[in-house]
Amino acid sequence: MLSYAERREQLAREIQASHGSEVGLGKPTSNLFRDRAASSKRRLDVSNFHHVLEVDAKQGWVSVEGMTPYDVLAAATLREGVMPCVVPQLKSITIGGAASGVGIESSSFRYGLVHETLFEIEVLLGDGSVVTATPDNEHSDLFFGFPNSYGTLGYALRLKAKAIPVKRFVALTHIRHSEPNAYFRQINELCQARNFDFIDGAVFSSNQMYITLGRFVDEAPYTSDYTFENIYFRSIQTRETDYLTMEAYLWRWDTDWFWCSKNFGAQNPTVRRLLGRERLNSRFYTKVMRLNSRWRLTHLLDSLSGQHRESVIQDVDIPIERAPEFLDFFQREIGILPVWICPIRSWNTTHHWTMYPMDPTKTFVNFGFWDVVRTRQSYPSGHFNRLVEQKVRELGGIKSLYSDSYYSQEEFWAAYHGEAYRALKQRYDPGGVFKDLYAKCVLRA
Repeated sequence: MLSYAERREQLAREIQASHGSEVGLGKPTSNLFRDRAASSKRRLDVSNFHHVLEVDAKQGWVSVEGMTPYDVLAAATLREGVMPCVVPQLKSITIGGAASGVGIESSSFRYGLVHETLFEIEVLLGDGSVVTATPDNEHSDLFFGFPNSYGTLGYALRLKAKAIPVKRFVALTHIRHSEPNAYFRQINELCQARNFDFIDGAVFSSNQMYITLGRFVDEAPYTSDYTFENIYFRSIQTRETDYLTMEAYLWRWDTDWFWCSKNFGAQNPTVRRLLGRERLNSRFYTKVMRLNSRWRLTHLLDSLSGQHRESVIQDVDIPIERAPEFLDFFQREIGILPVWICPIRSWNTTHHWTMYPMDPTKTFVNFGFWDVVRTRQSYPSGHFNRLVEQKVRELGGIKSLYSDSYYSQEEFWAAYHGEAYRALKQRYDPGGVFKDLYAKCVLRA
């Protein structure tokens, strides 16, 4: 196998051979949930950039190639007794994707989002050059501007990320609430106290909300298995305490794609057994979803039944003091349940991220909701997504861009620092080899 340096040089020559024409990534998987227009642009094959290069458990970091999925990365680090500070919930998410997009998990109340845990990013630019961006070198503007740029400034070929020590098991405690103000108040208090290693939660109804606290432990009286017949999210409602192995905790949501496996019938015990353990995972569901998107089967069924549908697949980050207000709006206007809840606090409060501007001194709450709104009444395209976007802006929050967006250009660039982005684009991709962020994320180019 070629070394990383040799493969990097080979890829640089490929992009140089395009002579400034538009290029894109050629990769087998994607965790973007927005359909894109067909394109004739040249695809760069980056499928072999999927290796963990070095784990330094003593110094607390891992060097890894950008296309490495988190299940591969986590397996390599766990063998050394550490894990990346923030490990997104789905095995197929790549670290490069989480850095150029937005990655989050239940450790984010301690360490922020994935990009906040990075020490350096080696980026392939549109002219074929490769630069290393760190917080304090000549490419610091790219380091802080790369997150939420979605490959429109360059591609992450190698990253160095912070790693933390782990123990063999995670002990879980599920706390039920029935009133939103008290619920978010306790989340905020727990985030500030920092007595646990993990915090997330779920809203199942207007009076059934849970906080899940996790802490590392060396021993466990038992461990639960949520990779086949048992379903993790249901355990939150039925158990006050639980124990998982460290690896099982990282992937507790992957088996059922949180709760979205219901759309494939995979929560039916018979269907579950027929599918088998090897198909109960986010990779399989993503393949089925792509096929459905291509053939529009569910659209056809809804049309025959006289229903109109709109996919509302979003993650939004709201200042915690406004979280009860957003939840009230969401239950009234959108009505999707359950909703994932995950608090965020910045690890380094002196860092400011250009394209994903969140006040690093504040606690935010991520609301994750992924389903379809069906109505008898016909609404303009994107109606419910627009309601979410407007409410997020009103409450001083910010929305991830991995899924459908409907902003006007003026709204978009006001939310995502258009002037700063254009300066980055001019410095790092003046020839326009990569798509513009608005064209890619809103116009679906």
